[in-house]
Amino acid sequence: MNDATVTAASVGADTEREPFGARLRRAMDTRGPLCVGIDPHASLLHDWGLSDDVAGLTAFTRTVVEALADRVAVLKPQSAFFERFGSRGVAVLEKAVAEARAAGALVLMDAKRGDIGSTMGAYAATYLDKDSPLFSDALTVSPYLGFGSLRPALDAARVSGSGLFVLALTSNPEGAEVQRATTEGGYSVAQTMLDHAAAENAGATPLGSVGAVVGATLAEAGVNLAINGPLLAPGIGAQGATPADLPAVFGAAVGDVVPSVSRGVLRHGPDVYALRAAAERFGDDVRTAVEGARRAR
Repeated sequence: MNDATVTAASVGADTEREPFGARLRRAMDTRGPLCVGIDPHASLLHDWGLSDDVAGLTAFTRTVVEALADRVAVLKPQSAFFERFGSRGVAVLEKAVAEARAAGALVLMDAKRGDIGSTMGAYAATYLDKDSPLFSDALTVSPYLGFGSLRPALDAARVSGSGLFVLALTSNPEGAEVQRATTEGGYSVAQTMLDHAAAENAGATPLGSVGAVVGATLAEAGVNLAINGPLLAPGIGAQGATPADLPAVFGAAVGDVVPSVSRGVLRHGPDVYALRAAAERFGDDVRTAVEGARRAR
């Protein structure tokens, strides 16, 4: 990543229903694959010298969008940190989504929604309908009511050209008790979810729009990650993983990884230039790790 900005038209802006996977691939190739979270923890607001209220939330969010939306591939707001302030916090989130997309970043809403039937349909309408004020380029979803429960979101994403990131092997250690459990077919639950994602992506080029969440903190994935879709890799920075860890975890799929860092970048605020420099350092380290892995094969 360099300091030059990349226009919205070349990366994040929609063409008519162009699939998310194609837009993400272009953004990764143009801006680098880094995803930066917008996670306004109370402690981060304090560290930035901001109040833990809507005014502080607004200042924090505006600064992150100003610093990064015109240069990173993906911005990932964590909806819970906005929802905790009620409707006024959601209004800040709505504005951030619109401004980030206008500046060319792809917005991945980290909401981890999962339900059944009409309720899942309502979540899909909230984040994946182009007429919604929270419309995002992609959404994190939980498949642990069964992958089929995600069908309303899968269908809505296909119509709007959005993407989904399905929880598979998350970075939290507690996830293993469910995700590593073995199904009747002899596969792990995580592998079953990855196989479903691969089926949704069959035939897509240059990249499918149904991704998976696989933590960068894992010593090794131990699953088949060839899903023809993006792999969101949280855990870089404050959780202990580094860009250099990516090839060992993701193997041959490392070129489809979207490494996600939040506090590792955000702790450098509120200075806009410090935020940009931190994101650039992480982006350069990711590029070095990925290119090194490719040369080694």
